[in-house]
Amino acid sequence: MGLWAAIRRRLRWPGAACSLGETGERMAAAYLRRKGLRVVAHGVRERWGELDLVAIEGRTIVFVEVKTRRSADILDAVEAVDLPKQRRITRAALAYMRRHRLLEERCRFDVVAICLPAGDGISEIRHFPDAFPATGVSSMFS
Repeated sequence: MGLWAAIRRRLRWPGAACSLGETGERMAAAYLRRKGLRVVAHGVRERWGELDLVAIEGRTIVFVEVKTRRSADILDAVEAVDLPKQRRITRAALAYMRRHRLLEERCRFDVVAICLPAGDGISEIRHFPDAFPATGVSSMFS
C-alpha cells in the first residue's frame, strides 16, 4: 500500500459559520494546495493532542500547525508554537504515524501563520517549512 493510499481521507470542513481558527485552517489548506502540497486530513485528534493539517509533499508527511490572529504581528503567531506546544504536536504526529503504519516515512513540522485583520484589512499568510524538529518523543519509544 502506498503512502497516499495509507493516509487518504476526505477533507470535510464545517458549515459556513466558522470560528477564526477554522477560517485560518481553510485558508492555510488552500494556500498549501496552491504550493503543491496534498492536504489529506485536518483537525486530527490523537490522545496527545490535535494536528491542524496533515499534508504530503513528495514522500514527506507534513504536520502543519496553523496560527490565526487578528493582530498584524505574524511573528506573534509563530512564537505561540512554544516548546510545550511542539511536544504535544510531535507526540500527536507520532501517534498518527503509528496508527497509519507510517513510522518509516519522513516527516516535518511546519507552521502557517495567518493575519486576518478586522474590517477591510488585507490578510497575510506566511508559511514556515520545517519550523521545528520533533521534540520530546524519547519517552514514546519505551
